[in-house]
Amino acid sequence: MRRRASRRTFGHMWRHLFLLAMTAFAVFPVLFVVSAALNPLGTLSSAQLVPTGVSTDNFAQLLTETRFPRWYLNSLVLAVSNAAATVFLSALAAYVFSRFRFRGRRVGLYGLLIIQMFPQFLAIVAIYLMFSAVTDLRPEVGFDTHWGLLLVYMGGALSINTWLMKGFFDTLPSELDEAARVDGATHAQMFFRILVPLVTPVLAIVGLLVFIATVNEFIMASVFLRDPDSQTVALGLAAMVADQRDSNFGMFAAGTLLLALPVLAVFWYLQRFIVEGLTSGAVKG
Repeated sequence: MRRRASRRTFGHMWRHLFLLAMTAFAVFPVLFVVSAALNPLGTLSSAQLVPTGVSTDNFAQLLTETRFPRWYLNSLVLAVSNAAATVFLSALAAYVFSRFRFRGRRVGLYGLLIIQMFPQFLAIVAIYLMFSAVTDLRPEVGFDTHWGLLLVYMGGALSINTWLMKGFFDTLPSELDEAARVDGATHAQMFFRILVPLVTPVLAIVGLLVFIATVNEFIMASVFLRDPDSQTVALGLAAMVADQRDSNFGMFAAGTLLLALPVLAVFWYLQRFIVEGLTSGAVKG
């Protein structure tokens, strides 16, 4: 009994040590960025975990001497628009694949899954040539426009999000559809008034994931948004430290902290849906 108790104590101790090590590993870069943002010197060479002083000069310079407010607004507009459009289209596709039986249904589902295996930037040359022609014909949806970049993002809207939502729709009993049809409800009424309120958790989790991915997206945005006024925070901060990495590192760190605020706010607001949205959709395939 003593040996078993000692083994359990030893096992618990190692678990706690492992968790503490992983926590320190995850928290260290965050603390370093916070320290660099508050460092009055604002350079990479002077950045350290414990700053020699505390100042908000980096935030003030970032907001007044750069286009950061414009970049910030662009990022939020693109992220919210892409998240809303992706959730809407994915929900419609998931409803169709879950509730209807038609020729090509299985091929369509597996086609979405196979396409997801290839990164979007593999088609960047084809997309660039396509939008070069679009810019000449319709400059309002071409390069340096958020509408054009949003169209590119929408091209991958269905992908894995449709599979996640379909699994959630499959968990809803078909008796709900039958009862709605008896009452004379149309497919649109059945979808928006009955099913959508029941799948709110998965809508929230997909919206959160798309929002975070859009805020952090860099490759496609760097190709489409060449005008500094149309760029996002990711592009603006990258350009700011491209040539003067050492001197602008304090402002770069301050920008990353400010960009994390809306992500944390959305995550905090939707956290009650995260666990339910990720687990319920895996019940049925």
